[in-house]
Amino acid sequence: MTTLAPRNAAEVLDAVRWAMNAGEALEVVGTGTRRGVGRPVDAPHVLDVSALSGVLEYEPEELVLTALPGTPLAEIEALLASRKQCFAFEPPYFAARAGTLGGAVSTALSGPRRPKAGAVRDHVLGVTAVSGRGELFKAGGKVVKNVTGYDLPKLITGSYGTLAVMTELTIKVLPAQEDARTLIVSGQTASDAVRTMTSVLQSTADVSGACYLPEGVLLARDAPAPGAGAASATAFRLEGVGPSVEFRLSRLRQQLASSGSIAVLDLESSLHFWRGIRDVAPFADDATASLWRISVPPSRGAEALAALRAELPGARAFLDWGGGLIWLQLPGAADVSAALASEQQIRTVLAQSGGHATLIRASADVRRAVNVFQPQPAALAALSKRVKLQFDPKRVLNPGRMYADV
Repeated sequence: MTTLAPRNAAEVLDAVRWAMNAGEALEVVGTGTRRGVGRPVDAPHVLDVSALSGVLEYEPEELVLTALPGTPLAEIEALLASRKQCFAFEPPYFAARAGTLGGAVSTALSGPRRPKAGAVRDHVLGVTAVSGRGELFKAGGKVVKNVTGYDLPKLITGSYGTLAVMTELTIKVLPAQEDARTLIVSGQTASDAVRTMTSVLQSTADVSGACYLPEGVLLARDAPAPGAGAASATAFRLEGVGPSVEFRLSRLRQQLASSGSIAVLDLESSLHFWRGIRDVAPFADDATASLWRISVPPSRGAEALAALRAELPGARAFLDWGGGLIWLQLPGAADVSAALASEQQIRTVLAQSGGHATLIRASADVRRAVNVFQPQPAALAALSKRVKLQFDPKRVLNPGRMYADV
C-alpha cells in the first residue's frame, strides 16, 4: 500500500488526477480517529491529508473561522475558547484525540446540542475541495448569509470523503455560554423520562440538552454526577448568562418537583457530564463491543429502546436528544453471523418505530458484512449513485465507504 501525503491543495489535486488517470482508488484519511466509522475502504493507496493543517482566518467579531481540514479539533477549540466562542454542534471525540476538522465535517456527527443548535451541515459556510474528476472547486462563502448557487457544502458534509477531498473549510462559530447548570431527576423509567423530556423541551426552560441514562449505565468511573450511577438519571442542561440560568433553573425545579429526586450540577460538573454524553463515555471502555447510533422520533424513544432490549439481550443503551437518539452497545458482537443477526433485529424494530441506524464501531470484518448505514429505498439509492458518478465517475475516492456499490 502506497501512502500519498500532499502538503497543499495543489498536491492534493495532483494526487487525485494521478489516481484518476491510473484507475487507482484512494482511501482518504486525516489522523485516522474516524477511520473505523463507515465501511472499510479496500484501496491500494492512502491519501493522507493530515499535513493540510492550520487556521487560515479567524474573525471573532464575524463568528467565522477558516481552516485546513487536517487541523486538530482540539487546537481549534482551544483557539475559540480563548475568545469565549465554540462550535455549537459539539463534535464528539471518539478517541483520546479529538480528530480533525475535516473528519468532523466528513462524518457530520453532532453532540447533545444538536436539537437546539442544528447539525454540522448547518454550520459549514464554505468549502474548497478536489472532486474525483480531478477538479478543484469552491462552494459557499465566508459569510453567514450565503445563498449563491447550489448548497454544495451541505452535500459534501457527511459524505465520508466519497465525493471530494476537502482542502479548506469555513465554519460558523458561536459565543460560548457564560454559565451552565444541569438538573438531574433520578429514578425514572424510560417512558417517564421521555414524557418529562418532551414537556421540558416544549416549555420556556430553553434547555440545550436532554438525555436519559438508565439504571446501571454509568457516565464515567469518575463522573461527579449524582444520579448517574446506580439509579437512572434524566438530565437537562441550562446555559446562558448567570441570572437567566438561575431563574430558569428555579422554574424547572418547580415544574419537575413531583417527578423524582432532584440534584443540580454546578458549572464544572455540568461541563464534565455533557462531555461524557457527547463522547458516548458510558460505552467507551469496551472497544470489542459494537456501537450503534439510532435516530428515532423523540416521542418513540422509550418504545424503541424497550423493543431493542427485548430483541437483543445484554444490550446497553442510553437516550440523547430528548429521546430522539439511542446509543446502543452490543457486547461480544465481533462474530460476523451474530452481527448480521443483530443488525436484522435492529432494522426490524426501526421498521415499526421509524428512524434509522448507523454502525459507529465494530471490527473491519463486521463492517464489511453488515449495512453500516441505513439501507436506502431504490429511488434514493439510484440518486446516490448518480451523485457519486457526477463527482467521482471512476470511483477514485473512498469507494464503498458508505455503500458497497457506491
